[in-house]
Amino acid sequence: MSNAAVITPVGGPTLAQERRLVTAIPGPRSQELLDRKASSVAAGVGHTAPIAAVAAGGGVVVDADGNSLIDLGSGIAVTTVGNAHPKVVAAVQAQVAQFTHTCFMVSPYESYVAVAETLNRLTPGDFPKKSALFNSGAEAVENAVKIARKYTGRPAVVAFDHAYHGRTNLTMALTAKAMPYKSGFGPFASDIYRAPMSYPFHDKLTGPEAAARAISMIEKQVGADNVAAVIIEPIQGEGGFIVPADGFLPAIVDWCHANGVVFIADEVQAGLARAGAMFASELFGIVPDMVTTAKGIAGGMPLSGVTGRAEIMDAAHTGGLGGTYGGNPVVCAAALAALDVIEHDGMIERAQQIGEILLGRLRALQAGDPRIGDVRGAGAMIAAEFVDPATGEPDAALTAAVAKECIAQGVIVLTCGTYGNVIRFLPPLSIGDELLNEGLEVVASVLAAH
Repeated sequence: MSNAAVITPVGGPTLAQERRLVTAIPGPRSQELLDRKASSVAAGVGHTAPIAAVAAGGGVVVDADGNSLIDLGSGIAVTTVGNAHPKVVAAVQAQVAQFTHTCFMVSPYESYVAVAETLNRLTPGDFPKKSALFNSGAEAVENAVKIARKYTGRPAVVAFDHAYHGRTNLTMALTAKAMPYKSGFGPFASDIYRAPMSYPFHDKLTGPEAAARAISMIEKQVGADNVAAVIIEPIQGEGGFIVPADGFLPAIVDWCHANGVVFIADEVQAGLARAGAMFASELFGIVPDMVTTAKGIAGGMPLSGVTGRAEIMDAAHTGGLGGTYGGNPVVCAAALAALDVIEHDGMIERAQQIGEILLGRLRALQAGDPRIGDVRGAGAMIAAEFVDPATGEPDAALTAAVAKECIAQGVIVLTCGTYGNVIRFLPPLSIGDELLNEGLEVVASVLAAH
């Protein structure tokens, strides 16, 4: 257990920054909620940590039994600036006291415009941009595809192996992994095609070689003149935190520009400081035509955006974009506060510092444990891929067992990967070094025991 620093989020409880286990996980109060969940919530809505959360902040999540767990998941990369960040809480409280909703399509308000202006300024590219706001990453992706199709007049969209873009019908078609995201939910949207991704740990190709393979497939099986958009996560999220080889993304972008294809960077998970840059695209020296954002954009409130070249964004006719809750004034207030924290309170630098700690500790483990086949990522978005050391085959069973036991010992970690053999580390950028290192010590001890 660490020495407990204390934070006091505005509007929230005082939370000791410590790992504290006063019951087994789950404790009786958490189990009571889980029993209620089982009888009242659809079975398809699962959960990773068997706890009833009652408070969170800094680098911890506290449950109804008084257990305090180290948070290395950030609600799947959402609470980037930390849970209940004082600036976000204050902004939400002030906006709720004014009005909670009018619908921007009925009577516009300043905060929506201000979020759009901020995204236009922050996203890569020195050219006129415009934005539209929605509720979720999947909505942002779906609308980006709509806009690209309208702009180009073409039907086809190319996504990549290991991609994750959401759970709506169109975005399930873009998502690669069948279970749990797609199985039994088809048929899916048409004119979606899949190209091979650069996955250096497995394919051993250089970036240009992997790009040539993907481009050849697109040209032969789809046809460049039919492609409206290519969409890709610069660092893939659910697929396993796959970092493409150097040169892969620039070659794909160049091909898109040469063929009138819109290049969409899905930055829902990797964007907004998470990968140690404002946008992961910057790490690869690419400038997308369109960028989708969500997750960390609003400090835990549901908001997403599509930002792109003004001429592309303006292709949709008036009334063709929108939604009742898209860019709700309360979440826009939260976003303006969260984006201000990200931009001006050292969040990018903090993500880089966290990445150095994660990479250092995990690579040290890897050096002594051949089951850790690869350690990769950027910023506070790092993963370890587990394999059978004798065969090199993915070891999903070990991955699941380690993650489960880490949670039982008070450290929330998440799994991912097409093969289910990756543990990903997504701590809030508000976590302290001591707490982060303690969480990694627990991971190391659990791994040693398996």
